[in-house]
Amino acid sequence: MSKDPGSLVDRIRSLLEQRGADPTMPLTVMEHTLTDGYARALALEAERLRLERRIGELAHRLDGPEQAGELRDLAQRLRSADDDLASLRDVLVSLQRRVDAARAAA
Repeated sequence: MSKDPGSLVDRIRSLLEQRGADPTMPLTVMEHTLTDGYARALALEAERLRLERRIGELAHRLDGPEQAGELRDLAQRLRSADDDLASLRDVLVSLQRRVDAARAAA
């Protein structure tokens, strides 16, 4: 599984396009990619929780520019994780529908 959520999202989008062009694509390929996607989503959610926890700790004892800078960096990372997670969830919904349809047709 790739650490870069963008490449996984691209991989899923490519798979969805290929599946449209080639309906005989093996179900296992889609299922493995779906599993990778859900695993990455869980990792992103865990990262979000760690970032939120650290932001809370810093906000509680904020007393200087160094901590303010770290707080800004953490907030930016949290926004990025939110964006990555939203993009990933969007394509996972489409892939899950394709997998469900392929299972029903089998």
